[in-house]
Amino acid sequence: MSPSSETAREGSRLVIVESPAKAKTIKGYLGPGYVVEASVGHIRDLPNGAAEVPAAYEGQPWARLGVNVDADFQPIYVVNADKKAQVAKLKKLLKEADELFLATDEDREGEAIAWHLQEVLQPKVPVRRMVFHEITKDAIRSAVANPRELNQRLVDAQETRRILDRLYGYEVSPVLWKKVGPKLSAGRVQSVATRLVVERERERRAFRSASYWDVLGTFDTGRPGDASDPRTVNARLVVLDGKRVATGRDFGPDGKLKGRDVLHVDEAGARALAAALESAAFSVRAVERKPYRRSPYAPFRTTTLQQEASRKLGFGAKATMQVAQKLYENGFITYMRTDSTTLSDTAITAARAQVRELYGAEYLPDAPRSYTGKVKNAQEAHEAIRPSGDRFRTPAETGLTGDMFRLYELIWMRTVASQMKDAVGQSVTVRIGGTAAEAEGLPGRDAEFTASGKIITFHGFLKAYVEGSDDPDAELDDRERRLPMVDEGDALTAGELTPEGHATKPPARYTEASLVKELEEREIGRPSTYASIIGTILDRGYVFKKGTALVPSFIAFAVVGLLENHFGRLVDYDFTAKMEDDLDQIARGETAAVPWLRRFYFGEDTPGGGDHLEGLKDLVTDLGAIDAREVNSFPVGEGIVLRVGRYGPYVERGDQRADVPADLPPDELTVEKAEELLDQPSGDYVLGTDPVTGHLIVAKSGRYGPYVTEVLPEPEAAAPAAEAPADTGAAKQTAKKTTAKKTAKKAAAKGPKPRTASLFASMSLDTVTLEEALKLFSLPRVVGVDPGSGEEITAQNGRFGPYLKKGTDSRSLATEDQLFSVTLEEALALYAQPKARGRAAAKPPLKELGTDPVSGKPVVVKEGRFGAYVTDGETNATLRVADSVEDITPERGYELLAEKRAKGPAPKKRAAAKKAPAKKAPAKKTAAKKTTTKKTT
Repeated sequence: MSPSSETAREGSRLVIVESPAKAKTIKGYLGPGYVVEASVGHIRDLPNGAAEVPAAYEGQPWARLGVNVDADFQPIYVVNADKKAQVAKLKKLLKEADELFLATDEDREGEAIAWHLQEVLQPKVPVRRMVFHEITKDAIRSAVANPRELNQRLVDAQETRRILDRLYGYEVSPVLWKKVGPKLSAGRVQSVATRLVVERERERRAFRSASYWDVLGTFDTGRPGDASDPRTVNARLVVLDGKRVATGRDFGPDGKLKGRDVLHVDEAGARALAAALESAAFSVRAVERKPYRRSPYAPFRTTTLQQEASRKLGFGAKATMQVAQKLYENGFITYMRTDSTTLSDTAITAARAQVRELYGAEYLPDAPRSYTGKVKNAQEAHEAIRPSGDRFRTPAETGLTGDMFRLYELIWMRTVASQMKDAVGQSVTVRIGGTAAEAEGLPGRDAEFTASGKIITFHGFLKAYVEGSDDPDAELDDRERRLPMVDEGDALTAGELTPEGHATKPPARYTEASLVKELEEREIGRPSTYASIIGTILDRGYVFKKGTALVPSFIAFAVVGLLENHFGRLVDYDFTAKMEDDLDQIARGETAAVPWLRRFYFGEDTPGGGDHLEGLKDLVTDLGAIDAREVNSFPVGEGIVLRVGRYGPYVERGDQRADVPADLPPDELTVEKAEELLDQPSGDYVLGTDPVTGHLIVAKSGRYGPYVTEVLPEPEAAAPAAEAPADTGAAKQTAKKTTAKKTAKKAAAKGPKPRTASLFASMSLDTVTLEEALKLFSLPRVVGVDPGSGEEITAQNGRFGPYLKKGTDSRSLATEDQLFSVTLEEALALYAQPKARGRAAAKPPLKELGTDPVSGKPVVVKEGRFGAYVTDGETNATLRVADSVEDITPERGYELLAEKRAKGPAPKKRAAAKKAPAKKAPAKKTAAKKTTTKKTT
């Protein structure tokens, strides 16, 4: 029997966790006497839009925020619509329980969820806070035996964060809607992360490459060689006539040398030098040998796991956390949101035992290793991320497959390696010199070459694990470079001297791994939120991926520019880090939340009656100084300007305009590229003027193919397009009827939409005529009325071709031309025939998983319209990003179905109630109210 189908009559203790998967695992460890149920994440939050604001607060000027800024920032909390059924279920179970255990995650967010559960459920039985950082039998039983009270300081800290983020997002985002474009958002960490990516792209745009040359020499010792003592060595020119030869690091981003103490060798000089040195005698001038030692890396914490999973497994931060969540909930690893690198004594003992067992006692240090966390304001006192239990299961022993296996293996290897001996060896630097003889009146040139090598004599922890690198050209720790065994004064022969040219490179774009690292190093945000932050800036279109690189869009340039110029403090790196510091002080009880929020939102007067330091409210009050056109314009050069418009970026020079491809990286928009775009045919063909309306008719190439449209004159009193954001940003919360009128008024202000129609497959942009365009505008065409049913029959062109429509009944037409020629008689004849379904035989399932423990029905994986999903014939659940058809296990399939059932059925649209004739006026009000709610939502 699953946790979801139990009743509290089986025992007197109700345990509430966050996920159904965790509930199932924990129930197996607790047994009879306990009912384990999931909250399925958060059960309540601040209202998401006007429709969710309780009626008691409607009309209040602060209600749109969901926070009463005039009453010590009291929040309004509402139960999420999709959690009401689950809350009702929890209340029912609680009525039959004698004790309540709140077993949500042991971090700020988990503590807040536990507090919300207590506030909503209003238990009349004793309440215990049950905490654990791994899901094993011993850990769960210990947690039950040693409960604690709710940590109100953690709750207050999380609540303050939530209020701060709401104020920031709801006050600044509408500015972006008005001045840049709709559906944009701002956020405390999200905006700073976007700024980092944009600034890196600015550096790339400003970068100027420099070329430099050197000489690579292959030198022969003249004696037989082998793997341990090679015969030849490759060395690179480093000094010429006593002056260091310039390398890439000597050039600035402007392509110029940063100092005068180096020699810049060009191609001609490198080739002349290589030729002159061919007859030179070379010898070893110096040999420097140093001991090499490398210590193990600390066990994983959240950010280092995300970085390594990106480098080694190609996982994004979000996918990494999804897979880690599944590993944790199924009892394979400890809690995956942690700042700590500490291992418990139990874990150290387990790791050392596996080192001895798998690698031998010679790889085990005499004393256990301990690691000190370097993260400032570490949030929790959790352990590092490690395999769970007092004996680590090797990857082969877990039975895991796919992504779960790969991530577990990474965590297991890192943990075991952290308790192994150092890698030791020797690093060697050899300096080789030679002088070219004087020739044809040219002086002799003294050249010095250098080669570096590394020999690992004992691999230590490198036998188990080698850390990856963000730089694809970087040499990893286990890479050896063996040099010949030479001594100072040994003669060498130059076998080959090759001039080599190089060019400096712009700074690399951020990847998910390097952006996470940068945010953490700047102490911005929390490790547990980085995955969602990166997901947000990708989803909002601020950033897109090119391979693994994060590339900012042009709209991100506009947003960041606006924020920097008008809200500079809010996207200042130090200010954002200081906010994080302040929030941590609140968590520790060192700072009061309300005065801090008041200073942030309302500002404060400086001591002695000086100037007023602006708060968030001051910043968003006067928007007149923000010139929308200026915000969305960027000079390219040669009189060309890039503008971010309502329909995307475009370049402009005088009367010329050209769209910029959405996937063009900003650093590739050079003057040459812009001119190329401007010189291309626009794809717009003027067909003529509609004799009836007088509107210009044009043919265009669009995202979904060629089409014709009319050009409408701008309405005289039209508001800017960006000033019609969703109702969540309205200045006031009024009654729903008033809101509906305002919405209708705004829609009317925009004016009518232009007529648009896709071209037939037989038409093309360069041949379509004005007459054909006007005919296309006549679709859908009314063919007539069915005398039998009284329903109207229309001819329409759709996604799957031409068809007839009568009510909800549609019939395909053979050709597009029939849209204009089909008669009522032909249409009725077509409807008189049995409808051809045209459906192929049902596809076999992609995979069979077994029998669901709840429904008792077979579970299979199928391909659906929106991707693969699992089903038992009654419940369908779409596979997550981290799931794959090949690797999904029966347990994972059952878990997805359980989560879907816990959410309850999707709300059904209610049919309009039949009303007596006298009730028509109220019915209209109801309709308006429904419209407003839908719009707001």
